[in-house]
Amino acid sequence: MLRKLNTKHAGFTLVEIMIVVAIIALLAAIAVPNFLRSRKRSQATQILEDLRILDSAVDQYAIENNKPAGTNPSFADLQTYTKSGTRLYSSANTDILGNSFGTFTVDVAPKVPAATFTALSDVAPASFWSPYK
Repeated sequence: MLRKLNTKHAGFTLVEIMIVVAIIALLAAIAVPNFLRSRKRSQATQILEDLRILDSAVDQYAIENNKPAGTNPSFADLQTYTKSGTRLYSSANTDILGNSFGTFTVDVAPKVPAATFTALSDVAPASFWSPYK
């Protein structure tokens, strides 16, 4: 008589593995665009904060050095009024996207660089940049 071997093969079928892979791919397709959008939004927020710090630095420079409205301080003049060791302090007057902040004028708010505004306009509309647009 033939003896039937009673062996059990434990494991997953190909269909089960494909279903799990499809679910993971679906979750990744949903999560990755949101992650990229969040990253761009945080870049826009960082640039806005840099503009606020530079605006405050221009005001402090004008007060301490008795400069009238319309004076154009250099970025080196403003570094004294920014925290040393930060990205802004060592940025050589550029934002995190590498675009120059331009010139600064006493009693005039600095403007967001046009290239930066264009690059981040999908996550940060014009109202986001107020009063720096």
